[in-house]
Amino acid sequence: MTVKSLRTAIFLCLLAAAVGTSAAQSAAPDARIQRAVAAVDATRLQSTDLALVNFGTRHTSGTTLPAEKHAGVIQARQWIEAELGRTSQHCQGCLELKQYRSVEGPAPRLPQPAELVTIYAIQRGNDPEAAKRVILLSAHYDTIAMARMNDAEAPAPGANDDGSGTSLVLEAARVLSHERFPATIIYALFPGEEQGLFGSKAFAKLAKSEGWQLEAVLSNDIVGGDNTRDQHNLARVFSEGIPATLTADDADRTTLRRLRLLGAELDSPSRQLARFIATEATAYLPASSVQPKMVFRQDRFLRGGDHTSFNELGFAAVRITEYAENYDHQHQLPRLENGVEYGDLPKFIDFSYLAGVTRLNVAAAGLLASAPAPPAEVKLVTRDLVNSSTLHWKPSPDGRAAGYELLLRETTAPGWEKIVPAGAQLQLTVPDSKDNVIFGVRAYDQDGHRSLVVMPAPER
Repeated sequence: MTVKSLRTAIFLCLLAAAVGTSAAQSAAPDARIQRAVAAVDATRLQSTDLALVNFGTRHTSGTTLPAEKHAGVIQARQWIEAELGRTSQHCQGCLELKQYRSVEGPAPRLPQPAELVTIYAIQRGNDPEAAKRVILLSAHYDTIAMARMNDAEAPAPGANDDGSGTSLVLEAARVLSHERFPATIIYALFPGEEQGLFGSKAFAKLAKSEGWQLEAVLSNDIVGGDNTRDQHNLARVFSEGIPATLTADDADRTTLRRLRLLGAELDSPSRQLARFIATEATAYLPASSVQPKMVFRQDRFLRGGDHTSFNELGFAAVRITEYAENYDHQHQLPRLENGVEYGDLPKFIDFSYLAGVTRLNVAAAGLLASAPAPPAEVKLVTRDLVNSSTLHWKPSPDGRAAGYELLLRETTAPGWEKIVPAGAQLQLTVPDSKDNVIFGVRAYDQDGHRSLVVMPAPER
């Protein structure tokens, strides 16, 4: 062997050793998240969904009915709160049960003012600094029959929309509450979604006004996997591209111009959350389980969901929903007409599929709550005309980062394609041209949990 080849071999060995000792590259699976994912129970999901349907119509205007009417929306929220209370008892009081009340209306689908009550439970993180960061798992518990949209007594069982999402959140709370995480997880069930996202809008305003460090919102709506449609074992994850907070006003024109110049239309915080779910969470799912499919738009045509309420206030939020919907089983009065059965009934739910989507949420929420805070003030140096690229950043603010990684992808690629370990360094230069690729930076802790990716701002 020549001296040159010997030096090359030594260099390659050192490089391999350096990469191999990266905590984020060599971490063992997190046993807590494995346990929580394995504990998801399709039978429990089914019994929860049936209980919700048995309360009858859960129309938001039910709160305006006389007491003798026994409005399903009131009974359902009381039962939801009791279920979360039972979960808290089993984890020695680890959940703080809360209500958030607001009065909404009149509105086109809410002709009389009605009291809305969001039921939520807080699972505080066990790290004093990391606990300030919040991960929100949510769904809505109200229902509607569009043919009689303002009739609080019109039959609207809502098994899938959104009894499935409500069942998912309650099951996720049950399995995740047995574990402890550095960051805080909140489990929230909203009313008023069918009338115009009223419950989630009020709750998002609460988070904004109280200065919550709300890092990620997972909104689950219609996740029961209607069994009359082939779901292809996929759940869609919708995420906005251009942040909803940006407008055409003068104050935002510079930011919008920069996004277009950088080709960063696909790199909003919500899009990074979708990528996290599609890459990090899947490592904890059985091969036969439901897998995430990213959809690069905020939501479906002619439809909306509670994640939008959070997007509009600047929070990273995604909508998770089944792959193939059957509109005969959504917002329909239950009936048999011309040989077609209409109605959002439990008989059309695939509870094995719902368990798979629940596992996806459990893995994603557990990983997000375990990860260190993302790096701060990430910058891409653009002052020089060079073919290499230099990035620098400040440490993760919660002090839990063991190191950092630089991520790269082609400008036409939907997901990250290359990882460059940076170790404890706060600056890195790579031979890749900033003109040709998209960069991102994330942190990892000593156990290999990865943070959300932060896109760099150009620095001249």
